[in-house]
Amino acid sequence: MDFFVEKEEGGLRIDRYLADNQEDLTRSYIQKLIADGRVLVNEKPVKANYKVNSGDGIKLMLPPPVDLEIKPEDIPLDIIYEDKDIVVVNKGKGMVVHPAAGHYTNTLVNALLYHCRDELSGINGVMRPGIVHRIDMNTTGVLVVCKNDKAHQAIAEQLKVHSITRKYNAIVYQNFKESEGTVEAPIGRHPVERKKMAVNYKNGKHAVTHYKVLENLGSRYAHVECTLETGRTHQIRVHMASIGHPLLGDELYSNNKSNFSLEGQALHARVLGFIHPSTGEYMEFEAPLPAYYEELLIKLKR
Repeated sequence: MDFFVEKEEGGLRIDRYLADNQEDLTRSYIQKLIADGRVLVNEKPVKANYKVNSGDGIKLMLPPPVDLEIKPEDIPLDIIYEDKDIVVVNKGKGMVVHPAAGHYTNTLVNALLYHCRDELSGINGVMRPGIVHRIDMNTTGVLVVCKNDKAHQAIAEQLKVHSITRKYNAIVYQNFKESEGTVEAPIGRHPVERKKMAVNYKNGKHAVTHYKVLENLGSRYAHVECTLETGRTHQIRVHMASIGHPLLGDELYSNNKSNFSLEGQALHARVLGFIHPSTGEYMEFEAPLPAYYEELLIKLKR
């Protein structure tokens, strides 16, 4: 993997820089790769405390593939729909979608391998069989998984052209005066905090979120529906925070201290609609609001 250090990234330790730019690799794993001489800066090996400079060319060489055995695990799945091409699941809170370096168990993929056996698309390799899109670990809701490569390619193309229907429910800070609106602002890496995304007009990608206010809750919160026109990393979390309405429980994009015992942001992928890869018919699926979310709405209305 090749990287080019941008001006605003200069000064970061090489291990942190790579961990921030390659989310699937942990910092400790990257430090091991550096110690093994598998990271070159301008064609020369460096130590983990090397600080990158603007213009540095970095080469990260992963070791040869080994027979990683991502094991099937008998983890219960909330299946909304299934046929020979796709599985639509309602993902629970706290579940990681696919394995990554150093984290190979208790993921949605482990559960799917048990449920589907060998019937998962192979386009995304051994670590992400069947996975064509994903939602954050602490985001709940509907997700489609592909059982074969034809279905995978068909869904991926719809994602690419932004023709898939994706509606999310979110609980955010602050009441709204307006009933609806649109946030159109490019999203890219945060220039300083590399684990975060941000509205980035210089290096970001086009991103559009439409929101509708379902209800103002008390004097401090609101329940909103967000419809994605594009699908950037952390898009709803970044866009809502950018207009002064960060998500309740979002420790990454909100400075507010939650008064509730939450496991991450209050965000639920409620509706997913797409053209079926074999029949050509439009299908739409809905995942009901999770219990914790319903309970929060009751508390916040008081």
